[in-house]
Amino acid sequence: MTPLQQLIAEVPQAGRVRWIGVRPQSRGPMLELDAVEARLEAGLTGDHARPGIRNARQVTLIQWEHLAVIRALMGRPDDQPIRPEDLRRNLVISGINLFSLKGRRFRIGQAILETTGWCQPCARLQNNLGPGTFQAVRGHGGITARVLQSGIIRLDDDVRVEPVPDSGYAAFNPG
Repeated sequence: MTPLQQLIAEVPQAGRVRWIGVRPQSRGPMLELDAVEARLEAGLTGDHARPGIRNARQVTLIQWEHLAVIRALMGRPDDQPIRPEDLRRNLVISGINLFSLKGRRFRIGQAILETTGWCQPCARLQNNLGPGTFQAVRGHGGITARVLQSGIIRLDDDVRVEPVPDSGYAAFNPG
C-alpha cells in the first residue's frame, strides 16, 4: 500500500448526528425528528424515498460545516443561516468529512449504511432558496447512501467508518 493509499484508507475522525429529517411527501415540508428508524432496503421510516435495493438514494446526508459555506457562497449575511431543512437532506453530520466515506460502510447509531454517491443540487433548491443556490451547493451537497443493516439513528449518535468485511481472500493468497 502506498503512503497515499494508506492516508485514504484511514479515517480516524468520528462524526456526530446534528439534525434528522424526513420528507413524508415528495416536495412537501421536512419533518424534524429526534430519532428515526433506518430500514434495510427501504431507507428511513416516514421518508417518501422509493424503497428497494436498487434505490441508491435511500438516505441523504450533508455536512454540518458546509451549511455556513453554502450561506457564504450565496452571499447571505450571518443572520440568514441556511437551515438543514432548506437543503432537504435526511441527516446532517458534523466532525467527519463525508467525502472520506466514499466507497465505505459506516455506522450511525444502530444502523449500517453504505455510500452510493454524491448528492448533487437540484433545480428545486434554487426555486426554494433563490438565485445562486445551485452553484453554491455544488460540491457541498453531501452524499447518498443505502441501508445495509436496520437500526435506530438518534440525534448525537456517532458516525464511524466500519471495518471492511474479511472476504477470506487473504487466507488463500497471503501474498
